[in-house]
Amino acid sequence: MGSGGDDGDAPKRYGRAMARKKRILRATMADGWVKTIGPTNAPFTHFWRIVATLENGKTEVFWGHAASLKEATGKRAATQDAARQRGWRDYAFEVVELEEG
Repeated sequence: MGSGGDDGDAPKRYGRAMARKKRILRATMADGWVKTIGPTNAPFTHFWRIVATLENGKTEVFWGHAASLKEATGKRAATQDAARQRGWRDYAFEVVELEEG
């Protein structure tokens, strides 16, 4: 093995591949509620939240994170189905961009 060229043993020479830096992510909703996620190295970019009002007047909250705005907003259709199936009186669906911090 000579020095220089690509001899396929880079992992042996340099140890394990560089791991992604872990990040702390923060979602701040319009009502001021803040959710902190992490530390994580997952490629999350957006946070979604559903606040559902049940028939008995109680409230349930569902939330999650997504790797793109498209993925996060895609939850809206599933939310409409869930509202019908579970008999929610109403609900609010929100998506915000995650911030590092």
